[in-house]
Amino acid sequence: MRTTAAGLTRTRKARRDDGAAAVEMALILPLLLFVLFGIVDFGRLLNAQITLTEAAREGARAAALYQNADARVQAATKDSLGGATVTTTVTACPAGGSTSANAVVTAKVTFTFITPLAALAPLFGGSLNSSQTVTGRGIMPCVG
Repeated sequence: MRTTAAGLTRTRKARRDDGAAAVEMALILPLLLFVLFGIVDFGRLLNAQITLTEAAREGARAAALYQNADARVQAATKDSLGGATVTTTVTACPAGGSTSANAVVTAKVTFTFITPLAALAPLFGGSLNSSQTVTGRGIMPCVG
């Protein structure tokens, strides 16, 4: 038996388990942090997708209102994103300002999302793509 500073006695078995919690934490903590950062990174990806969809809707709205003025569509999309580098594609309204019920303008915005977790995945026996293409789409009726 061994007496501790507080006057308590400890058995031999208790002394053998002294560092077990520290070792277990050292083994599990990296995996827990990887999962935590994965959740945060997924949140960033989801936020990017929602933001791109909003920007595409703004671009489609500008294309429908201004009859496909490409510069205005690009400006509306960029303004909505705060100047991020994206690719914008617009499917124009029919010529002549058709106002039929099925005449729509479609704007599609794509962005390459880069995840920093891809470099750490091999440490855990897995693999991740370092970049994902995220797309937002907006559809608006042609105003005419």
